[in-house]
Parts: sequence; structure tokens; C-alpha cells
Amino acid sequence: MNPADTATQPAVVDARAHRPSVKPAGLREFSVRAVLCGLVVAAVMGASYPYVVLKLGFGPNVSVVAAFFGYLALGIVFKNYNRWENNIVQTAGTAAAQTAFMCVLLAAFDMLAASQTVSFNVTLTPLQSFAWLTTAGLLGVLLAVPMRQHFIVDEKLTYADGVAAGETLIVLDGHGPEARQAARALALGAIASAGLMLMTEDALVLRWFPSVILLGTAVTMTTGVGINWSLLSLGSGMLVGLRINASMLLGMAISWIVLPYALLRYGIIAQGFNKDDVLFWVMWPATGMLVAGGLASLVLRWNILAKTFRNFSTANVRSDDFALKWVGAGVAITSIALIVVQKVSLGLDAWITGVAILLSLPLMLAGLRVLGETNWGPISALSNMMQGIFGILAPGHIAANMVASGTTGTIAVESEALMQDYKAGDMIGSSPKYLTFMQLLATPVGAAAVSWMYPLLRDTYGVVGEHAGLSSPISRKWAGFAEILSRGFSALPPGAVTALVVASIIGVVFTVLEARKLKWVPSPTGIGIGMLVPASVIIVMFAGGAVERIWRNADRRSNELYMTPLASGLIAGEAIIAVVVPLLVVLGLVRP
Repeated sequence: MNPADTATQPAVVDARAHRPSVKPAGLREFSVRAVLCGLVVAAVMGASYPYVVLKLGFGPNVSVVAAFFGYLALGIVFKNYNRWENNIVQTAGTAAAQTAFMCVLLAAFDMLAASQTVSFNVTLTPLQSFAWLTTAGLLGVLLAVPMRQHFIVDEKLTYADGVAAGETLIVLDGHGPEARQAARALALGAIASAGLMLMTEDALVLRWFPSVILLGTAVTMTTGVGINWSLLSLGSGMLVGLRINASMLLGMAISWIVLPYALLRYGIIAQGFNKDDVLFWVMWPATGMLVAGGLASLVLRWNILAKTFRNFSTANVRSDDFALKWVGAGVAITSIALIVVQKVSLGLDAWITGVAILLSLPLMLAGLRVLGETNWGPISALSNMMQGIFGILAPGHIAANMVASGTTGTIAVESEALMQDYKAGDMIGSSPKYLTFMQLLATPVGAAAVSWMYPLLRDTYGVVGEHAGLSSPISRKWAGFAEILSRGFSALPPGAVTALVVASIIGVVFTVLEARKLKWVPSPTGIGIGMLVPASVIIVMFAGGAVERIWRNADRRSNELYMTPLASGLIAGEAIIAVVVPLLVVLGLVRP
């Protein structure tokens, strides 16, 4: 899952996670083949991950997927590969995907540019996006380096996704039938997912049938209720788990089935409405629930955050860590570069960028502590808080609000990726220095991939408008909050302020009940995302969660061995086709 905006259940932590293995003396983990395979995997994941994030509204566990790709790249070509080399590849894929996750900010820019309530005309070229994401991403990696000793070694925080990646590396290094069968499961899932994608109209290739079959009444068909022929959605549902899927299904029913009738009844939307008319209203209660629930969860963990700031000064540094003098020099260089890039490309005053960099430090500490103990990455909620702060520092300056909060978010996202990689490395005895090197190499690759891939995805599938294939609820929330801060609540449609307040209160209540470990309580994050993601996607994701639960109850062992690689393959197959098709359109080989 993507720690930056996860709606998933914590991974199961095996007891072996607390017994690190030792790397054999003389073994080369940072080999040429590991680096080259890592850069290839970084390019693939950096290019394909934006499609997944923009379509689903969150990102599945990239570390595990990257580990499987590393096995395919190294284990098939080289018979003598090892888990330490695969961890280098996994680290590269994770770093690139986390950088590519910030496509949500590029989509939010486009949503604001299309908004009828605010004036926003920030348009980034691919080269500008690359420079921005690279400098902010590299800064995030470097700032996270000194925190490894404290969070991973001294406090031994869980970082469940890192544990899952470490366990995957150990299993795939077994060279036994289970590893080969897991790889086959991933390959079969990818082939099936890619094949189905090619048959649908979205792929623009075979066009044998529509990508979505609409169901129900004229109203529900207008809002998009139906079945999305997507094994990517099915695989994502298998990884997310039934509780979160059920929460998203509840949000979907509220947003796309119940509320349209209510909005029609009270004259808020007119007969002949389209899906965007409904979305413009439901996005506000959805945003309220997501933001309030996320911030409430952060407040409930105040003791965890206080512990971070109280104990951080006691951290020690190991000899095989990335040298602190390199960290200091790198932070100085990337900070200056980020200030220059944001001034030249985005017109942002140097003092605003400086404040954003300073605020990213407590944001990272808070996010890393919460992620390590709960497997919940609060970056989305914290970025919304940063939006509020910059709304005070630069009132009415919507560009400063978006860019500065995006900068802090990018820095924090990269830090979370590196800490998960450090956790996996700690389990198998990898050198933190080499993992840091690989992160620094892969971050620009991910930035390049998303910077040039996002415009192709936007132009091919659409991000804004009634027929947009990539709705990106995270971007909608980011842009919506910026609109509120820019123009106040008067910019909202009738009744939306009341709905926002009520949904915010419900989000807080559900979060408090969640903290008391009441399993029957719906997830406010799940409900909020379900209200924004297309209904047809949510229905298929719920089906995936049901399939996973039935499978687990019927045969737990095969579920534990093959569910994750199969689901990862289902996600990867469609995502890769979604990347290839826009390139074919540009080359004139496929008709849009």
C-alpha cells in the first residue's frame, strides 16, 4: 500500500521479522546487475503507478510488488542472485513509485485549473515537474537518513509494509517450488489483467466491449453505478481487505445512489444532470470526512508524536550508514535547488519554500512515528494541515497553498518510502548506505517517469470532466480544500457546508471508535474515498475483498502463499497496458 494515503489494513507481522539475518561476508549487494535491474524496475513502476493511484485513490503495497519484479528481473536471468541484490531492486522500485505517487498533486493542479469557482493557472511542463519532484524527493531521502537509527534500530518500530517486503525477499530467495509458484501466480495474474484490459474500450486496441456496464435506474446509470471490467480493481480489493472494502461500498452507495435522488428532490441539481453535478456537491462531505478523520487520528496519537520529539536526540549513528557529512551537504544543495526551481518555474517566493522545508521536518517525524507504530501514513491529513498553515501565511494565494503543501508532502512521502526500505534491509542484513544510494538514484527516475507519463494518461483517459477515467479522489480533496481556503464557504453549493460539517463530525466519531478497536465501525477513510471513486470501481474492489475472504477461509495456506503475488500481478498487468497505450497513441499506432 502507499503509506502516503492508505486505506488498508495493517499487514500481518511474522515473528521472523524480529530476527534479522546476516549477510554472508564478501557478498556484493550493490552489484552492477542489481543497480541496472533496479533502474529498469524503477522506470516501470514510476510510469505505471500513477495510473493505479489516479484510478483507485490510493496505492497498493509497492514494496512487495517491487520485490516480485526484482525476482522476475534477477531470478530468471541470473541463477545466482540473492535477497540482498533483490532488496536493492525493491528499494529502487519503491522509491520511484513513491515519487510517482505525487501525480495526485499534478492532477489537483488540473482540477483547480478547470474549476469555475477559483482562478488557477499554474501549468507545469514535464521538465518543470521533473525538476520540482526530483529536488523535493532527493531532499526527502536525505532528511530521512539520520532517522533510521532512531526508528528502526533503537525503537524497533514495526513498519509493517517493510516487514511484508522483507518476508517476500526471504521467501523468493528460497529457490524452491514455492518461490517459483509465487512468480507464476504473479505472471498469470498480469497476463489475465493485461488481456482483459486490451479487450475493453479504455485500452483503445481491440475495443470489444465497454469498460463499464451500467446498472440500475436512469439516475444510477448517470452517476456511473455498474461493473468496471478491471482485474486491477479486483486485485486491489483483494489486498485492501473486506472491512475497508465494505466501508468504501457504503460511501459509494451514499454518494452515487442515495444522494442523487435527494439532490434532485430538493432542487440542488436539475433534471438532465450529469455526474459532475453530483460530484461537485458530494466532494465536500467526502473531503470533510477524509480531512477530519485523518486529523482526528493524528490527535489521538499525540503521545506517539510527543515521544518522537522527546527521544529523537538520543539516536546513534552506525558506521555503515550513509555518512552524515554527505547528508548535510546534500540537504544544503537540494534545498537551494528546490528554492530556485520553485522561484523560477512556479513563481514562489524563497521564504515560502524555506518555510515549507522547515515544516517538513516535524511533518516527517510525526509521519514516520505514526507509520511505524500503526502502519497508517498520515501525510494526506498533514498536507491538508499544511494547506491551512499556508492559507494563513499567504492568504488568498492559492498557488502558494498548493505548491508549498505539495513540497512538504513530497519530502515526507520519500522519507516514508526510505524507512520501509530500511526496515526490510534491517530484517535481512542489508547495508543502509547502499539502500540510500539506490533511493537517490531511483528518485529522479520516478520523477522523470511520472512527469512525462502523467500528461499522456491525462490526455488519454481524462482526469477532469464527466467522462474522466481517472477520478483521483486524493487530488479532488486537495483541490477542494484549496478552494475552501481561497474563497471561503460561500464558494460551496447549497447545503454543502452543512453536509461538510456533519460528515466531519461523523469522521471524528468513527475515528474515535476505531481507536477503541471496535471492528464493526466503518472506516472514515474508506467511506470518504468510496464517495469519490467511480462506483463501478468500488463494486469490483468489494468483489475482490469477498474473493480474498472466501479463499482465506477455504485454504489459508494457499492464500498466504499466492494471494499477494496474484493480486500484485492483477494490478501490474492492467497498469502496464495503461502505460503502453498512450505511448502507442503518441506514435500514431493506436487511434484515440
